[in-house]
Amino acid sequence: MTKHIVMFKLQGPDELRRETAMRFKAALEALPSQIEVLQSIEVALNENPAEDWDIVLTAIVPAMADVATYAQHPAHVAAAAIIKDVKQLRACVDYNC
Repeated sequence: MTKHIVMFKLQGPDELRRETAMRFKAALEALPSQIEVLQSIEVALNENPAEDWDIVLTAIVPAMADVATYAQHPAHVAAAAIIKDVKQLRACVDYNC
């Protein structure tokens, strides 16, 4: 099993960042029913204003190679497009467990 953990920092006014993050969260949470290798996904929005990152997600797939399958799936590409114009930074860690 592989965990794919990603954090995003968005740019722009607070209201735009929050609204975009909520749309992105909803789109990501719909992915397990659309992407066969995606066993689960958890998406959370940062509630601590003292921290810099806006979104964190943890996706679980069977193997490291499945991270690429998930990332290239059209439904994931469409979800990622939601934050394309406001994404400032992205950090990722993938590991086998």
